[in-house]
Amino acid sequence: MRVTGVTASSSFAREGGGHRFQRVPPNEKRGRVHTSTVTIAILNEPAEHEVRLEARDLEESFTRGSGPGGQHRQKNDTCVVLTHLPSRIVVRVDGGRSQHLNRQMALGLLRARLQADSEDRLRRVRNEQRRRQVGSGMRGDKRRTVAIQRDTVTDHVTGKTMRAKHYLQGKLHELW
Repeated sequence: MRVTGVTASSSFAREGGGHRFQRVPPNEKRGRVHTSTVTIAILNEPAEHEVRLEARDLEESFTRGSGPGGQHRQKNDTCVVLTHLPSRIVVRVDGGRSQHLNRQMALGLLRARLQADSEDRLRRVRNEQRRRQVGSGMRGDKRRTVAIQRDTVTDHVTGKTMRAKHYLQGKLHELW
């Protein structure tokens, strides 16, 4: 679910964790309580960013290409090797006959690898945040219990209780 707005982050800041929802279903003849469990993680959406390459962060070298290609390949340094110094990512392109075109291809490939590396780092950070909030999903990790049959909602972290009717109307401030 995606929530946006001025108060979105403050409204959902205390919602991460395990939630139990208890009710007696309308088709239950013996009055047995049905319990459902859901785990919730509240994560900020990462801002879109562009990968920018600074000239001072690049080390560039040119060599002769390998493989077939005749005299042009053997006498001209058309192969481009780019190293991004901060990340130590190295890209080598020697597919074309032109040093200029190979350099453009190498810059594009380097940008793509840097973006993939950045997305991988963000994914690891988000997964760690998710694991911390959700836990294992077991009973001991619960954040809140909603008991419809008793008309109560208990926040197990703060110890506060409120009416389920108000909770279902979205009046969560009573639990803060």
